[in-house]
Amino acid sequence: MSDLVVKSQLIDGKLVAAEATFASYNPATGALLGHAPDATEADARTAVAAARRAFDTTDWSTDHALRVRCLHQLHQALDEHREELRELTIAEVGAPRQLTHGPQLDEPIGIVPYYADLLEGYSFTEDLGETDSRGQRHHRWVEKEAVGVVAAILPYNFPNQLALAKLGPALAAGCTVVLKGAPQTPLTTLALGEIIAEHTDIPPGVVNVLSSSRPDVGKVLTTHPDVDAVTFTGATTTGRHIMAAAAGTVKRVFLELGGKSAMIVLEDADLVQAAMFAAFTICSHSGQGCALTSRLLVPRAQHDRIVQMVAAGMDRVQVGDPTDPKTAMGPLISGEQRDKVDGMVRRAVEAGATLVRGGARRDPGFFYEPTLLVNVDPDSEIAQEEVFGPVLAVIPYDGDDDAVRIANQSRYGLSGAVHSADEERAIRIARRVRTGTFSINGGNYFSVDVPFGGYKQSGIGRESGRSGFEEFLEQKSLARVVRTESTA
Repeated sequence: MSDLVVKSQLIDGKLVAAEATFASYNPATGALLGHAPDATEADARTAVAAARRAFDTTDWSTDHALRVRCLHQLHQALDEHREELRELTIAEVGAPRQLTHGPQLDEPIGIVPYYADLLEGYSFTEDLGETDSRGQRHHRWVEKEAVGVVAAILPYNFPNQLALAKLGPALAAGCTVVLKGAPQTPLTTLALGEIIAEHTDIPPGVVNVLSSSRPDVGKVLTTHPDVDAVTFTGATTTGRHIMAAAAGTVKRVFLELGGKSAMIVLEDADLVQAAMFAAFTICSHSGQGCALTSRLLVPRAQHDRIVQMVAAGMDRVQVGDPTDPKTAMGPLISGEQRDKVDGMVRRAVEAGATLVRGGARRDPGFFYEPTLLVNVDPDSEIAQEEVFGPVLAVIPYDGDDDAVRIANQSRYGLSGAVHSADEERAIRIARRVRTGTFSINGGNYFSVDVPFGGYKQSGIGRESGRSGFEEFLEQKSLARVVRTESTA
């Protein structure tokens, strides 16, 4: 992608530019990739007004057949533009090519038909039967209808996955949406808006896609009285601000926030398999995944042996050009993020941790070597704060109870993992760890049909699956007096 990429915003069915633009960079090279419209507060208010009008004055929220057709059109268009999206995702997100054949692109495209199919078979009415009250017979039922206007705010790490995981169920439910891409990856999200505008019958205003480097745009989306719900994925600190901002108008809020997940290796586990799993997991997308296991809890007696295995596994991770199909790990998203990761590693060493491998930058671009730290205090910054980089902290434990205690010693509760030869023992451990998702012996829970979300400060609500769809529905309870022949 040698030419500069320029994209437009989608507002009220039209692809529009903005008075100002901001730059997007290729994180693998640091070179300028393209320009995105820098939306203003006025643009955000216009998009919200369009979404409000589309919800209130059109039949989008009630015409199930139209929504099914439009979702299938979107899926077909995404499929037809798959390779263009792949190259843009590699260039802007820094995702290795092999990752785009999974959660960075190919799997997200499958989200759209899943919700089209769910919509076709979903019952929006639940009959509660009849009851006697106040000397009369009453028939009760529940109807489910769209929440309304949804503001969807994305992070940079998996922009295709997260955009479609929010759009798919929201549109299927009958909502209208204002989608704001991350300032680090605006072009990828804007490309989705262009596909919607040019290749689907989604009515004007139903989907609006903005890009902006201005924090005040997010403020408009989270405080505007015409926005009924906010769905946000990103840092817990930002999530708290959004929750507070939305409180003024009592909006429904779905938050998928940070994580500091622990992988527990029990003494009877296949240590080679567990070590490889730990090494490659933390290197996935350079550690820029909220559910990645960034704490490795190991039996004290086997600590040194496991550390050697993990270090050897990291040595085998091919780091480099994300366009190369053999590359397993690409760059961090920006120089700012790399500085943050490096600063946390330096402070960890100053606090007493030992650097086994990594802890080094690689130029050009924003690369950071897979990093392994031992002698980590469970209460230290590196063990408690989300790094969002390829940094694994190893912590020894003494017995199952101690392992569970350390795993739960976190304000986060997004994910976790356990490895053991005794599956029942592993399941017992999994049930004791307070997280929203959990992997047993490498089991993969992440799929379009599986609810995803966290406990504690890792979020509110669930994304994906039937649960993710129902987050965008309101429930209306109705009752009528049953008329009989004698009372007619």
